[in-house]
Amino acid sequence: MNKPARTLLLLVLVVFAGLALLSVLSTNPGLGLAPKRTELRANEFFAKLDADEIKEANWQQQEITGTLVNGQMYKVRAPDPESNGAAPYAEALKKSKANWKVDSPPVINAVVSMLSVIAFPLMILALIYFLVLRPAQMGGNQALSFGRSKAKRVGETGPKITFDDVAGIEEAKQELFEIVDFLKNTKKYAALGAKIPKGILLTGPPGVGKTHLARAIAGEAGVPFFHISGSDFVEMFVGVGAARVRDLFETAKAHRPSLIFVDEIDAVGRQRGAGLGGGHDEREQTLNQLLVEMDGFDPNSGVILIAATNRPDVLDPALLRPGRFDRQIVVDAPDQHGRLAILKIHAKGKPLGSDIDLDVMAKRTPGFTGADLANMLNEGALLAARRGHHKIEQVDLEEALDRVMAGPQRKSRIIDTKEREVLAYHEAGHAVVGELLEHSDPVHKVTILPRGMSLGSTMTVPEADKYLVSEHQLTDMISTLLAGRVAEEIVYGEVWTGASNDLERVTRISRAMVCEYGMSEKLGTLALGRRAHNPFLGRDYNDERNYSEEVAKMIDEEVRNIVDRCHHRATDLLSKHREKLDAVVQALLERETLSREEFLAVMAGETLAPIPPVDNGTPAETRKEQPEAKTKSTITPPRLEPGPA
Repeated sequence: MNKPARTLLLLVLVVFAGLALLSVLSTNPGLGLAPKRTELRANEFFAKLDADEIKEANWQQQEITGTLVNGQMYKVRAPDPESNGAAPYAEALKKSKANWKVDSPPVINAVVSMLSVIAFPLMILALIYFLVLRPAQMGGNQALSFGRSKAKRVGETGPKITFDDVAGIEEAKQELFEIVDFLKNTKKYAALGAKIPKGILLTGPPGVGKTHLARAIAGEAGVPFFHISGSDFVEMFVGVGAARVRDLFETAKAHRPSLIFVDEIDAVGRQRGAGLGGGHDEREQTLNQLLVEMDGFDPNSGVILIAATNRPDVLDPALLRPGRFDRQIVVDAPDQHGRLAILKIHAKGKPLGSDIDLDVMAKRTPGFTGADLANMLNEGALLAARRGHHKIEQVDLEEALDRVMAGPQRKSRIIDTKEREVLAYHEAGHAVVGELLEHSDPVHKVTILPRGMSLGSTMTVPEADKYLVSEHQLTDMISTLLAGRVAEEIVYGEVWTGASNDLERVTRISRAMVCEYGMSEKLGTLALGRRAHNPFLGRDYNDERNYSEEVAKMIDEEVRNIVDRCHHRATDLLSKHREKLDAVVQALLERETLSREEFLAVMAGETLAPIPPVDNGTPAETRKEQPEAKTKSTITPPRLEPGPA
């Protein structure tokens, strides 16, 4: 049905509804349009006629209406003027002094009455047609509009993101810029016989900028760009997802050359047949249709599919083969130079103080993604506004970094004096051992202020981005993690529960050294334990033991030997440098937080300057402890996977 026909039908329905409403209002005095009249019985009517109390009388059909002498309006049921029973009423009216007449019913009343009877059924039928019959007539793909794709086309209006707004992922930018250049300069590539890739898969951890990169492509491409989420394909009705895939590609083909971006494609592209029961029929039908559209019998030239996921391991192999996703681009966390470029982009529009050094902040944030850096700058702006600053100062960014890494300060937590001292020795143990060991990362900050779920933390920052970790670095890391508990043993002769997180990380690193990195003297260069596929988990993996019980016992012994050696080394260092440990503890109890410069000065035996005034709203208070709280050592670890059990 075209637009003029729909408009005409809607107008007719409105007229019918209006007439029905008018008829109801005009016949119901309680609704305000019909005048309110006193109803008289026949004997009362005749008595008032005899007493000359009726001033006017209008006889229409089977009712007489009029006005009494006192101005009151009345009505009385009467026979039709043309019927045989009308004679007594006519004679009484003739004998009275009332001004009376017989009126014929107007034609419009009859029309309104008739239309009011048929209007409601017509409206019901029209609603049934529009809601049920008409969509069903449009075919299976459009039935009840469920088969329509939910993809949105990026408009030409509004702010655009370009490749200039993307930093820290230069290799990925280059790969995608080539796609944009192909769309703009097709002849240059066609002359060399090059074909444009059919699909590009962006993989990487959350927050590294995969979706942001897709927005930049939309701003640069100059061709129609459709974006949709993987979860938008799947519904409760079987077949809807496949219909939406068909509709999406038909729309893209109608506007080719064009680009399609599917975010979180693992929601629809998970491996088929996962689980012994067969799998998810609706998702598998949707995936099958997607595979056909990407590289099926019908050519699909001119449409490029770009997808993003942080779980490439769960995707179906048929989806990843060349001809569908020709390129798989890994988008990883940026290095130091990339972090600096990202900080400069997100700092645009924010007033920065003269003391801010973004290069220093880039060095202090190894492993941060673009989302983490943007969050840190935003937190700094919020803190500056809270403190009444007109610009973001270095102290705001320092606090924002601490909030992102360890959580906000818990100002309401008040710690007992004895426990506060134990906490100071624990964190000082981490810091002193970490600074004395040759292969440990430099200590950046030590604090006994509670943040998040921890009571205190020792933050270390590597001097440069690390992609390989040596055995000496791992053992120094274990010694540093154990040093907090060792300090408690040396000073008090007993231990507390605050080291539970440290012990978990120590066990994980030492087991990985034995089972994955071949750093065991007894077991040698063997990879013990392997990743096994569990059919119930759909490409999720668990550990499978590929060794005997005797080897498992040797693994446990080697793990214990590594931990014991690191424990003894931490004990020796703290015993020899007890005076440095006590000095750091005293400084922590006085200041609660030590920067690297202050920490090194205390280690060197120097006296610290007086404590400066506390900034607005951030008093250095002691906090209230909750039971079983843990201390946290923010020691930057390598990316390790846990070894087999």
